[in-house]
Amino acid sequence: MARRPDWERTRLDLNPADEPMPPVEPVVHPMVEDEVTYSHARRVRVVRTVCTIINLICGLFAVVLGLHIVLVLFDANPNNGFASLVDGFSGAVSLGLRGLFTPDNAKLAVLLNDGLAAIAWLVIAGALTYAIRQFALPGPRRTVSYRRHVVE
Repeated sequence: MARRPDWERTRLDLNPADEPMPPVEPVVHPMVEDEVTYSHARRVRVVRTVCTIINLICGLFAVVLGLHIVLVLFDANPNNGFASLVDGFSGAVSLGLRGLFTPDNAKLAVLLNDGLAAIAWLVIAGALTYAIRQFALPGPRRTVSYRRHVVE
């Protein structure tokens, strides 16, 4: 049979004079807030956004040039509003390459000149995004900074 503890015998009498104990005020520690700042994540997000915008713009220029090539190869009506819009826009983004090649066939000239301009826009986009990523995101070194605030 298990023995029961004798509470009277094992009680620790801290106040032998039976005086009332003074009230104990709770200890209040200041509240601490930790903030982790990871500046690399913000920089990566901005660089990705900038590179995406550059790729979209240069890709749009390449698509317009390709669309102009298709319209010329399939003999689209040059008086049509859409065809004239594409022709004007492709002339603006052709990088001055419209008269680079001058073969006897006009369709071949458009294919070579606008095709080269479209490829040039894709190369420009790749080179710009590569350079931005190399210079804006230097090295594998990533530091995490901690800022501690004590709120009272």
